[in-house]
Amino acid sequence: MPQTLDSSDGAVAVEDSTGDDEFSDASEIPSSPLLVLLQSYKEALVNNDEVKVAELESSLKSIDEEIAGLEGKIASLSEELSIEKDRKLRIGADFDNYRKRTERDRLSLVTNAQGEVVESLLPVLDNFERAKAQIKVETEGEEKINNSYQSIYKQFIEILNSLGVEPVETVGNPFDPMLHEAIMREDSAEFEEGIILQEFRKGFKLGDRLLRPSMVKVSAGPGPAKPEQASQEERVTNEISEDSKENDGSTETESA
Repeated sequence: MPQTLDSSDGAVAVEDSTGDDEFSDASEIPSSPLLVLLQSYKEALVNNDEVKVAELESSLKSIDEEIAGLEGKIASLSEELSIEKDRKLRIGADFDNYRKRTERDRLSLVTNAQGEVVESLLPVLDNFERAKAQIKVETEGEEKINNSYQSIYKQFIEILNSLGVEPVETVGNPFDPMLHEAIMREDSAEFEEGIILQEFRKGFKLGDRLLRPSMVKVSAGPGPAKPEQASQEERVTNEISEDSKENDGSTETESA
């Protein structure tokens, strides 16, 4: 009898131990509070526990409202993020335009300053040109002076070129009132009307800026005769010559 009791106690002990292990394993499985709430709601519906069902439905409703509120906040934050991105792009574009405008203004300021300096030096260049035209080398000493003068003149021209100064093209080119100043007009059978015949004073440009216009003489035409015009003039000349011959012949006949 005692053995039976002992064996039954042992069996009970084993069963209890097994049940405890299962319970401990189940408790170790992580579960979402929402899943637990839904499970409780399901059990309350099965048990027809109206009070518990109402309580759980209220909890579920508050969760739905909280989710809706969070979704609204997410939408609002997304909109704010989009606005800030657009603002960042605008600020970047404004800064880039400001940088380009500043660089353009700086270059314009430098060009204007260079232009003013070069303009003040142009009369000196004119004096060099006039002296160059008047120098007549006759002695060895005058040759040395002329060589020194030419070296200085060349250096002066090279400095102007290094600054971007360019002479305005004149002789043989069409007259341009934006670049040239016409002080004379002359008939020409070689050049058509509006073609520059002679330059009296050099004009200069610095980039797109005109430092001073060239003083020039412009052709008033008529220029070389065109082939059609030349043929017509030749035909008129031949007709006149033939008429003249006929008149001469008739005169001789009458005299006879």
